[in-house]
Amino acid sequence: MNVVDTKFEGLFVLEPKVLGDSRGYFMESYNKDTLLKHGIDITFVQDNQSSSAKGVLRGLHFQKHPHAQTKLIRVLSGSILDVVIDLRKKEPTFGQHFSVELTAENKKQLLVPKGFAHGFLVLSDKTEVFYKCDEFYRPDAEGGIHYTSVDIDWGAGLILSEKDNALLHIRETKFDF
Repeated sequence: MNVVDTKFEGLFVLEPKVLGDSRGYFMESYNKDTLLKHGIDITFVQDNQSSSAKGVLRGLHFQKHPHAQTKLIRVLSGSILDVVIDLRKKEPTFGQHFSVELTAENKKQLLVPKGFAHGFLVLSDKTEVFYKCDEFYRPDAEGGIHYTSVDIDWGAGLILSEKDNALLHIRETKFDF
């Protein structure tokens, strides 16, 4: 597995080695020892999966302390534009965003550390997203920021939940990272 650094402390793109032949393919989607060799020591406790139609925008979400989550995101079918915003006030990248296209074909994964808001836009007709978390989801620790907090052309015809559409801009949101 190739572990690709970003300019954000703790944020990595993981590129699994894919072995393919006429039968299909095989890949390791997670290997604790490989991550440990890169100084990444995480114990995942919860897996989540979602299915969404083209144009669905989920996010930008985070869990507040002490229940903040590290996430490992991958796409099982379809494609997404995966977006994170650094909410860690002491980091030089505070308030900046990172985005990457994750697809079932490219098999890239995004490892998002605690202290980031995370969301994604579905680019294909139907997409299944799978992600691992190192902390359990807690409804009382939910947080989020409005998608317009990021300078990205999301396109037209977005489909958002009422809850996500009601989120506040990053300037108006309280978080403690």
